[in-house]
Amino acid sequence: MEKLIMDNQNYEYYEYEKEVEFEKMIVDNSCKVFGESSIYFDVKKKIGDEIVSIPDGYLIDFTIPGEPRLYIIENELVKHDPYRHIGQQILRFAISYKASGRKIKRVLLKDIQKKKQSMDLVNKILKRDGYRNIDALLEDIIFDKEVGCIVVIDESTSELENVLSQLSIKTDIIQFQTFKNNEGSMIHKFEEFQSDIKSTATSAGIRDLEELDTVVVPAREDGFNDVFLGKDCWYSIRMSGAMVDRIKYIAAYQVAPVSAITHMAEVSRIERYENTNKYILYFKEPAHEIKAIVLPKDKKGLAPQSPRYTSFARIKNAKTLKDIF
Repeated sequence: MEKLIMDNQNYEYYEYEKEVEFEKMIVDNSCKVFGESSIYFDVKKKIGDEIVSIPDGYLIDFTIPGEPRLYIIENELVKHDPYRHIGQQILRFAISYKASGRKIKRVLLKDIQKKKQSMDLVNKILKRDGYRNIDALLEDIIFDKEVGCIVVIDESTSELENVLSQLSIKTDIIQFQTFKNNEGSMIHKFEEFQSDIKSTATSAGIRDLEELDTVVVPAREDGFNDVFLGKDCWYSIRMSGAMVDRIKYIAAYQVAPVSAITHMAEVSRIERYENTNKYILYFKEPAHEIKAIVLPKDKKGLAPQSPRYTSFARIKNAKTLKDIF
């Protein structure tokens, strides 16, 4: 069993007995799990007429300027064998969602208006993104933009990814685990929602997020030659669902000893990779070599260990990774 040590104290994995306890922990830590640029709605309301779906919650995420998104939340425990349940819930919601838009809008608006913190964030977004009022904002995210789903679970498995890969709705998974010491103190282990995008914001500046259109992937020599150059694609890429429709280009960072971005390709389409919650990117044409964008000797931490985002415009003018991350 996995353990953590902090201040010479052992923290052992804590297994939630009841889903309601797990859900309360998510709600209590929602600002940290989903980020400060989001609003979590702990409102369980029936939606739909003939088909009824009751999500565990809703989330409006404002991470990308000009691209606020609405998500439904499903909080699950792996021991409850939730795969069939999750698939059914999300499918039923997707079917009833558009017909229930007005009801969802009323629920979200009422919850926002009664919480000062939510209203303050929304007012900032209205100014940042140019919406004339909160009504226009909700109309946009509910009726004009694609809704997504976030599954928060204590253990993400291949079986869960298989179920989610069969659905058309874009779905993100957050694995949330808790560790507890003998005195009852707890440590929570999770990766913040949209962390791959937010790490770009930290280095590039929040205003640049709306320009992101390129994913940089680390590649070892064999995979680079056999797949990136040999098959005109790159697969098993884990990306936030919100980025799938934004990516237009892919760049390959060849790991040491090359330690540089050396090739790029324009993306023709992005699909789920086999029965997983990851993606495969197909190229329009074979990747072409570019002037190497090298890893600075004094900035080893810039080397991509996983997919990272940037813009085509930045890559065109870059000499080192410092210029794009």
